[in-house]
Amino acid sequence: MPAAQGLQVLKKGMVIYMHTKIIFFDIDGTILSHRNHQILDSTKAAIRKAKANGHLVFINSGRTFSEIDDEIMGIGFDGYVCGCGTYINYHGSVLLHNTIPHNLSSRLIQDLRELEIEALLEGTDTVYYDDKASSHNLLPPKDVLEKLHFRLLSWDTPNIIFDKFCIWCNDPDKYHLFYSKYKDMFDFMDRDNGMYEIIPSGHSKASGIEFLISYLNIPHDNTYAFGDGVNDLPMLKYVKHSIGMGNSDGGVPEIVSFLTRDVDQDGVDYALKHYKII
Repeated sequence: MPAAQGLQVLKKGMVIYMHTKIIFFDIDGTILSHRNHQILDSTKAAIRKAKANGHLVFINSGRTFSEIDDEIMGIGFDGYVCGCGTYINYHGSVLLHNTIPHNLSSRLIQDLRELEIEALLEGTDTVYYDDKASSHNLLPPKDVLEKLHFRLLSWDTPNIIFDKFCIWCNDPDKYHLFYSKYKDMFDFMDRDNGMYEIIPSGHSKASGIEFLISYLNIPHDNTYAFGDGVNDLPMLKYVKHSIGMGNSDGGVPEIVSFLTRDVDQDGVDYALKHYKII
């Protein structure tokens, strides 16, 4: 293709995207019920209709890419912002991927074990589960994670590498020791009941959106996001049109542009119709 022709195609695509809405969906509690772990048919149909109407639809989740199962992928999203902005995939191409270096991963595992802090280490290809943990009083049981179709490997897997992680710790002294050592490298998000989501500094669901709309040349006015919990706050505050689910908590109802119905009461379908996207 001649250079001039390629430039024309690029400009044409950019003009199209200038009028395209880009819509981001959290998973747990937003498209996936937190009660029965099912996705309503109305939710799937609504997302597919938004895409058929010419808009871009993305997952934007704290889950890493390995935690996205076939049912979610089968909806037909244009791409995925995973691991709170540490991984971005658009139409099968990886645009951004930040992993925790292996030497740092090893230090983290050593400190977690020494402090007896339970954790899930979440990578792009797998989730690492500590089979040697002395007790699993807080950590979700392995069989529960397997039912969610998580691909699990041991912390003792050679050359372990991951993108982010979650810890469970009800001992304030142990938590503060760990926090004090790593607070300059990671953002710690309190998810309640002794659970903390830990993300490399500078990454969030909002940073993923910022990257994509710059890459795709989509105006900020055309950004929409659906969420229900505390780790959705950055993206809900960042987008122009923020939608909270009826089952939202963590301060979401107070800051969103529109509070839709519950995840189990056609909340996604209702909001997309409210905004005349479908």
